[in-house]
Amino acid sequence: MRISSLLPLLLAPAAWAVPASEFQNVLGELGDLTGLFNDLGEGAQQVTQRLKGTFDKSKEHAEQWVHEGKDFVRQNGLVYELVTHPLFSDYQLRVTDPKLCDPSVKQHSGYLDISDGKHLFFWFFESRKSPEKAPLTLWLNGGPGCSSVTGLLFELGPCSVTSEGKNTTVNPYSWNLHSNMIFLDQPVNVGYSYSDDGSTVNTSPVAAEDVYAFLELFLNRYPQYADAPFHLAAESYGGTYAPNIASVIYKNNKELALAPTPKIKKINLASVILANGITDPYTQMASVPTFACDGPYAVYDDPDGAQCTSLRSKVPTCQRLIKSCYDYNSRWTCVPAQAYCYSQLFGPLQQLGLNLYDVRKKCDRSKDGDLCYKQMDWIDTWMNDHKNKKALGVNPELDFASCNMEVNQAFFGQGDGMHNSAALLPDLINDDIKLLVYAGNADMMCNFIGNEAWVSKLEHKFHAEFEKSVSTPWITLGSGKIAGEVRSAGGDGFTAGNVTFVQIYEAGHMVPFDQPEAALDMFTRWITDVPLSLNFKDMAESAPFGGWD
Repeated sequence: MRISSLLPLLLAPAAWAVPASEFQNVLGELGDLTGLFNDLGEGAQQVTQRLKGTFDKSKEHAEQWVHEGKDFVRQNGLVYELVTHPLFSDYQLRVTDPKLCDPSVKQHSGYLDISDGKHLFFWFFESRKSPEKAPLTLWLNGGPGCSSVTGLLFELGPCSVTSEGKNTTVNPYSWNLHSNMIFLDQPVNVGYSYSDDGSTVNTSPVAAEDVYAFLELFLNRYPQYADAPFHLAAESYGGTYAPNIASVIYKNNKELALAPTPKIKKINLASVILANGITDPYTQMASVPTFACDGPYAVYDDPDGAQCTSLRSKVPTCQRLIKSCYDYNSRWTCVPAQAYCYSQLFGPLQQLGLNLYDVRKKCDRSKDGDLCYKQMDWIDTWMNDHKNKKALGVNPELDFASCNMEVNQAFFGQGDGMHNSAALLPDLINDDIKLLVYAGNADMMCNFIGNEAWVSKLEHKFHAEFEKSVSTPWITLGSGKIAGEVRSAGGDGFTAGNVTFVQIYEAGHMVPFDQPEAALDMFTRWITDVPLSLNFKDMAESAPFGGWD
């Protein structure tokens, strides 16, 4: 049966929240999405078939041995140290030590192997300054389906890709200046992560369990980082990933606290950092017309014109469909919400020839690539260089792509992106795990207006204080320029706050790319608990371990 004939069934539960006449309009407006649903209708089996051929290349007999008390394995002509844990019998870690990107710092890379044939790629960089005192940060890009190497080579990692992918240059504004950093390709089949049979994960809660296992094995092998504060940072669709991951960490930590003799490590979750994320779609989707018509980079000349009026008219139905997804938590409610909201709100905007990740810029996809950044292709070129693959412990037969649309389709097919991930955060905040949400003010896709709105309405013990807070200027310590605005609650103004929102000026979806100095200033102050609302330029006692520079 073709998906076109299933559309009424897909939308039926959502219709409970939508008047009958309006529901007919929903069906009509989704008519042009038949092709999309036909693609989704191929299902996981067809996705698996398309991917399987690629990953058959990765299978090779593994030779294992012990040397000086450590386990090693040779696979695909590459040698790794092998890390296991008795309480994680379904997982093992394969590790090698590359010297790419920034050879001046200690690095580890390799794979988390999962017994069901999934393998997650990671790349770790030690802090440039005082690594023994520095916190540990995990960075995740979004998509869903995009590699965290994008963040590494394009935004905030120790090096940046240059020369059309032929080379890299050291990034002076890397976030590993004051933090040990992990970049993880997840879920499976993203970047250099792969599965033996081509199967993929399709929901954020399932993906979160694998990330938790990775962190436990990593900290078991490298206990020098286990007692450090841990910050979970994620961008874009990471606004959905990260609350799920943080929730898994938090719940497991609670269980460990009750265990008489815990045998695994507590992950010292200090904060969650959400970067231009999608976290509460009900609130954020409603902000699209506001940004497009009344924002600092409005894309329509007349806020009361036909385009803006049409865009605003789509919001009530979009929100009713999302509310149904929130209430019934089913693909049958969530997929229609996702299809309607993105097609009706973002569809017209995509016709403007703009880069929706930074509306200050035009986008010619024939020159700039599908995502409007030619550097994405450069990253693919650099990561597919055989010398780099070998150094990273990657099977030379595997191909790297910055974004995997098969994974994106799998998550879309579950309506994963329409869930209210913000609802997972209040328990953490009430237990003093901090939340930083930041957004560049030129990003349309996950705009700052919607992000500030959902943070403002989130219920927790600091809610009333945040509601009363006002935006204050944020001045960078290096250049002394006003880089944005900050609102914060908790800490009585003497800390970075327990719940903080930052609007970053003249930046799009990828803030560290557009404003590298400001992004590093914000991150450093956050992890060292220094308020962004004050100018500490002349106060040496506020400098973090190793100094500001």
